[in-house]
This record gives sequence, C-alpha cells and structure tokens, in this order.
Amino acid sequence: MRSETVRNEPVDTLILGAGAAGMMCAIHAAARGDRVLVVDHARAPGEKIRISGGGRCNFTNTGATARNFLSANPHFAKSALGRYTPRDFIAMVDRHGIPWHEKTLGQLFCDNSAKDIIAMLVGEMRKAGAELRLGTVLESIARKEDGFAATLGGEGAATVACRRFVVACGGKSIPKMGATGLGYRIAEQFGLAVTETRAGLVPLTFGEDVLAGFREIAGVAADARVSCGKTSFDEALLFTHRGLSGPAILQISSYWRERQPVRVAFLPDCDLLAELKASKRENGRRTIVNALGEILPKRLAAHLSALHGWSGTMGEASDRRLSAIAAALQGWDLFPIGTEGYRTAEVTLGGVDTAGLDSRTMEAKSVPGLYFIGEVVDVTGWLGGYNFQWAWSSGWAAGTAIAERTGR
Repeated sequence: MRSETVRNEPVDTLILGAGAAGMMCAIHAAARGDRVLVVDHARAPGEKIRISGGGRCNFTNTGATARNFLSANPHFAKSALGRYTPRDFIAMVDRHGIPWHEKTLGQLFCDNSAKDIIAMLVGEMRKAGAELRLGTVLESIARKEDGFAATLGGEGAATVACRRFVVACGGKSIPKMGATGLGYRIAEQFGLAVTETRAGLVPLTFGEDVLAGFREIAGVAADARVSCGKTSFDEALLFTHRGLSGPAILQISSYWRERQPVRVAFLPDCDLLAELKASKRENGRRTIVNALGEILPKRLAAHLSALHGWSGTMGEASDRRLSAIAAALQGWDLFPIGTEGYRTAEVTLGGVDTAGLDSRTMEAKSVPGLYFIGEVVDVTGWLGGYNFQWAWSSGWAAGTAIAERTGR
C-alpha cells in the first residue's frame, strides 16, 4: 500500500525526463507563470549531456537541417529546427559566458566541461520557476477529463494532477544509465503508433573469420569513405577487438540493415592508382607492403597485404596489378553480422510515429495536452551535435506552445 504521507499536487505541466529536451521544454513552458514540474529517476539532471563529447558536450552543429535526420517522415523536423536554430542555442550559451570551440564539420563543443551546459539549463529552469524533482519515477499516468493524473514513486512520491503531460524520457540507448522503452509504452497506452526501434550511431560487429584479422590491428584508425547503399560518410574509422567503430562507422550504422554490405574506401579523394605508379617509378625495389605503409597506417597496410596476398616489390607489379590493388583499397566490401546494440548506441532509431504529432507543437493530435519531444520521437540525427539540436528545437517547440496556451 502507498504511504499516507504521499502528497496530492496540482501542476499545470508535468515533464517526464530531465534530459536535454525535457529541461529545454521546462524553461519555456514556465515562462508565463505556469507551474511546471520536471521529474527524473536519475540522481542528477542531464546525465547524457554530462557524458557526451568526451565530457565536453557536442551541444549543436552549425549546419543542422532536416536533411541530417532519419525519420519515416523526413519533413517532420523542419518546423522545429527552422524556428529554433543552432544560432539560437549558441546565443543562449554565449549569454551564460560558456566558452566553446568548433571542431570539424560544424561540431561545437564546450571548452571546459559538459557540466557547463547542464548548469545553464538548471539555472534557466530555476529562473523560470520550473521545479526539478530527481530520484522520482512515474508509476502510472491516466487520462482525466481536465488533463492527466500521474502517480509518482521514489523520493518525490506524489499523486499529480496536470493539464499537460510531456514525455521527454529518451529512447533505449545506454541502458546502464537507466534508459528504457517507457516513452514508447506511454505512447501506445494512449493509442499512438510507434515505429520500429533499433540501436543507432553504434559500432558494427563481425563474424569470427573477419574478427581474427581485426584483432591484429585493433586500435588502428584511418580516414575513409564508408558507404551503405546510396549513403556515405567521409570520416575516420577505427578497428576494434569487436569490429569497426569510429565516426564514419557510427554514422553509417544508422543506415545499415542486416545482410547489407558496408563498403570502405581508403583515401577516397586520392587518385590511388597514380600514387602507386609514382611510387613504383621512384623506388621499384620497395616492397608493396612498405609502399602502402607510406600512405596508410603501417599495421593496416600489412594486414591488407596479407589478406589479399600483395607480396613482392613495386617494380615487379604490373600496372594491371597496381590497378587491382587501388580498386581493392577503395572498394573493400565488408558484411557486418550485427551491432553492439543499445549498450553502446548513442541514440535510438525510430520511436513515436510523427504521423500522430503536430510538427509545430509536438502535441499528440488525438490526445490534447500530451506531448512527445527529443529522442523518444521518430527523428534521429547524425553524429556530431545534431541530436542535441533536435532536443533543443523540439523542447523549445513544445515549451513555447504550452506557454502560449496559458493565456497569461
């Protein structure tokens, strides 16, 4: 039985999840005086923010548009992303005096710590009057005539009546941090469809026949173009004891499906055949493996030479053989058997079907007052700050829509 001391609390908006999207929503939903309560099972807010970007949080990408996102409806994200842009979030960061820098491909990181972003969001929530309650779990949520009734357990145990309920509890990625499919179950409870979910931005795994060779070069990284179907990414890949990782692999993993090959092209912008012919002219006595070691990591060159039987000297290699070597280096087809799954996935692909949501407000079309934002929605970004921008944009869209309806 529940304790007699459990509080009965009325709030205007209850937000489930104190992550990037949930806190952003709270800041704006409370802007006109509504009572906003944010609850999370974790002991600290923004835990995924804290660990992101090697602890420095890749908080946005300057080039973020709907083209950088996967969804059953590729147009759905346009509204939120177009109305709350990377420039808007950068302005917020700048107002708080948080130093940042740009790495490659428009990726922005904190100079000091991801904790600066968390402190900014918590401070903005406090300023707006939103309440944050940690160590608190949602035990049940039900529709009532004038809104919703939620039963909360844990340290913040209470029964809460609210006019609006926002689901911002993320997807299934990184379960050791408490990630579950709760948001999807809530959607289904209220009659919303959920698309197929799977791990995204995740390392690829291979059978033992391939892994035996990969283990010999574990830790080796190389720039490459990694492709699956018509999609490709030019970034680094990393060989590991379990398979392939690195930015290019994480990116392509969101597009890869079982039984599909992944094509790796080393030095994709280089005329590799011309390079090999030049090397042959300069020193025909150099072995092929040593010549390849001049343009690729030496351990990788040795592995590929052994794999393909590239022995002998450059002088002994005909132009036809050099052409075959170049073609193999820029067209290496690999067949993953799976991924490392949600354990190491940065995001969850799929989620609450956008067909059931209003793209301007993130509100469920069939359930007034019910909102879904952030990763729980079927909108998944590329690696490089895009998913945080979706969190800021979708949280802003829902929060401002809620504030506009307060009538205050």
